[in-house]
Amino acid sequence: MYKILNKIKSPKDVKSLSINDLKNLSSELSHYIHEVVSEKGGHYSSPLGAVDLTIALHYVYNTPIDKLIWDVGHQAYAHKIITGRKNEFKSIRQYGGISGFLKIDESEFDSFGAGHASTSISAGLGFAHSRDKDKKNHQIVSIIGDGAMTGGLAYEGLNNLGFHKTQMTVVLNDNSYSISESVGALSKYLTRIVTNPTYNKLRKDLWNLTDKIPTISNPIKKIIKKTEGSLKAYLTPGILFEELGLRYIGPIDGHDIENMIRVFNSIKEMNTPVLLHVHTNKSKGINIGDKDAIKYYSLSGSSNSTDLEKNTTSYSKLLGKTLTKIADDYSFECITAAMGIGTGLEEYYKKYQNRYIDVGIAEEHAVTYGAGLAADGKMPVIAIYSTFMQRAYDCILHDFALQKLPGLFCMDRSGLVGNDGPTHHGVFDINFLSSIPGLILSAPKDGNEFMDLIYTAIKNKHLMSIRYPKSVTVFNEKHNFNDIKIGTWEYIRKSSSKICILTFGRMIEHASLSAKVIKSELNVDVTIINCRFIKPLDEKMLKLLSEQHDIFITIEEGMVRGGFGSSILEFFSKNNISKTLKLIGIKDHFSNHGNNSNLFKEEGLDVDSITNIIKEYM
Repeated sequence: MYKILNKIKSPKDVKSLSINDLKNLSSELSHYIHEVVSEKGGHYSSPLGAVDLTIALHYVYNTPIDKLIWDVGHQAYAHKIITGRKNEFKSIRQYGGISGFLKIDESEFDSFGAGHASTSISAGLGFAHSRDKDKKNHQIVSIIGDGAMTGGLAYEGLNNLGFHKTQMTVVLNDNSYSISESVGALSKYLTRIVTNPTYNKLRKDLWNLTDKIPTISNPIKKIIKKTEGSLKAYLTPGILFEELGLRYIGPIDGHDIENMIRVFNSIKEMNTPVLLHVHTNKSKGINIGDKDAIKYYSLSGSSNSTDLEKNTTSYSKLLGKTLTKIADDYSFECITAAMGIGTGLEEYYKKYQNRYIDVGIAEEHAVTYGAGLAADGKMPVIAIYSTFMQRAYDCILHDFALQKLPGLFCMDRSGLVGNDGPTHHGVFDINFLSSIPGLILSAPKDGNEFMDLIYTAIKNKHLMSIRYPKSVTVFNEKHNFNDIKIGTWEYIRKSSSKICILTFGRMIEHASLSAKVIKSELNVDVTIINCRFIKPLDEKMLKLLSEQHDIFITIEEGMVRGGFGSSILEFFSKNNISKTLKLIGIKDHFSNHGNNSNLFKEEGLDVDSITNIIKEYM
């Protein structure tokens, strides 16, 4: 089945193939990606759409000496396979296997790690300047796609690259999508280029015509060169990149391997910043269903039935349903950053299009835009994954909290997120948000409490964040909303034993299961508190608990250093309370990728680990 692919051990093997063999390699790569991802899970349409582009890049450039710097790392599945990781690819995103994104420590061909978007141009310029300082002459190529050009960091990189004029190539893999369909002015801008290729054809025809008139060829070419900028500005939006200082080429077909090879070879001779606009079809390699690039953005994988999050409803969908239900009675504006589908807002959008905006991959803009709405009297609800909210830290602090503006931050995929790994684990939000004055931090124990927290924040116009994982097991869609008093906790289990567990979110379920084991084996009960407000603490209850218990165990699905447990320790210190305190959470490292069963065990957050810790104190 893989006659050519089985012979590819490194990019050097690609360079020896004929054009026809390269096309066959493309088919085999696409089939292999389909085969593995269908079983193991992972990103699907994005890497399939970039197969032909990947082959052309490795055919022309001398990697790893020449640097290929990928943006939105899931584009690079074919890159991983070509660069000696074909067999390891079967373990992609699995516990102990290779990453679904790019990692410097995984391969010398992964020049720069990539999990978040819009980083490749800035990083590429860093590589280019390092090369220049060392007086070397290898090539730097940044491949940006999947909507990453909508991110502000990409524009900052382009602006600086155009100013410095060093050799570097930016390949814009334009497939009109991020996870959802790309939005914004630039997306429309690029679409105009694809649908109006008049400029490139006219320029080529005029240039060729002058070669047939030798005596006046040079004067005419000079005239054409002088008018080229005006012609380009009139017929295509390529002038945007030209004015930034980059030589714009394109658009070209991202599935015509032979032509891409020809173009890349020409670009290698240009000692200047170049932006090559490559148009690809994200659904080209899809081998199932209706070839819907959004629908098949990722697959869960047939072999992941043991994952704790398999076959459950998502908090994301519950968010959309809750906001839709509240919207008739309360006024608010919903904002997301290229994650309308991921955060579950489709249902809300269909009914309230005039109260919804997708700003593209631009988390900082999403938050400060929301602050502008809040300053003018509106209540913004901003739905972004926890891992991406990190990018907007300054905007939350400076534009919301400092100005005492209301807003609700719905942080999806908080905690350990399984196979996506360290770039996507939402384990830092408690640490970086708890330092912001006036910001309420919360986490629901189940779907009903999640709905109540949303309702509480919107009704009272609080400045508040809600962190929650992907899957929810307990909820009632007909649940009547309750206004929860800020900073109040509740008992899950109440006992007279010396041990009290303070926790929140899905760790309540783990703690409760551990308590049942302890009760069954030792006939001893423990107190468990639902600390649904991580900040502010329920100080009244804490003082009462400190009078009733001697040992406190905090459990959090986040970093221990500077986390929830640390705030309990600080409270005890401030109030001269002398108690034994055990902090359980993510250690001071980046967690691996793999299913959550393995990750919980590795971090000591599984039921057995918690049970053993309780037994130690018994």
